[in-house]
Amino acid sequence: MQVNLTNTTKKLCVIGDPVLHSKSPVLQNAMIAALGLDYIYLCQPVPRGRVKEWLECAAFSGYAGFNATMPHKEALVPLMDKLDPLAETCGAVNTVCIKDGKYYGFNTDGGGFLRALADLGVDAAGKRALLLGSGGAARAVAAALAGAGARVTVANRTVSKAEELCKMDPVRLFPAGFETKELCRLAGESDILVNCTSLGMAGTGMDFSDLSFMDALPRGAAVCDAIYAPAETSFLKRARETGHPAMNGMGMLLHQAILALEHFTGKTVDVEKAKAAAIGALEKA
Repeated sequence: MQVNLTNTTKKLCVIGDPVLHSKSPVLQNAMIAALGLDYIYLCQPVPRGRVKEWLECAAFSGYAGFNATMPHKEALVPLMDKLDPLAETCGAVNTVCIKDGKYYGFNTDGGGFLRALADLGVDAAGKRALLLGSGGAARAVAAALAGAGARVTVANRTVSKAEELCKMDPVRLFPAGFETKELCRLAGESDILVNCTSLGMAGTGMDFSDLSFMDALPRGAAVCDAIYAPAETSFLKRARETGHPAMNGMGMLLHQAILALEHFTGKTVDVEKAKAAAIGALEKA
């Protein structure tokens, strides 16, 4: 990919540990080029525990902002001068804008999920959702769904972790276990089913041992997987075979990147143009 640089080009990057595998530079540079923006997006390894040092370096080096992946999302929260409501609620920052020496933290994962859900034709308001998992992605998705007016049950093998997550919004978030019988009951009451576990993810060697609970879903219930590699997990295959509208995590990945770019630039992005550029770049990568 050719990137044009000038003396006015603003710098962006993604930080993490590890981070060299990240697709964010591919996505962002493709969108930046397609939209004619004077930015460049890099990849910057930052060791665990040294994110505060990185903030000082980023500001001194003239970065306009950066994205953060594991293990820095939670560590950035107390270091921000201002947090957006979702980042504050879920306790994780994945996008930082640097302006006038101050740090502004955002979480675009939840908003990216809601935009992807809208692409599927689903409005979360008033819906009943069953969310599997309690990790970082689950926290962002749960907070976003609750904020959009959904009633969310969070199911996790370790129930205490689900209980801890649900403290974010006790009015709309409810913990549950992961036993098949319990999942069957909950699925039967759900309009949206979301997998935010690593089950089915490429390279993990782990998958669902029993997907029979999905047969209890009401007709037309939407099924979403936060995983995008592989493009179709066994979880999504079961959903499509039983006629449910379904999506993998690619839409969430693209939309969270677009939202981050909007924060960085302060401009509304042509979403379809940005998505097309990003998908094209990923196919060539």
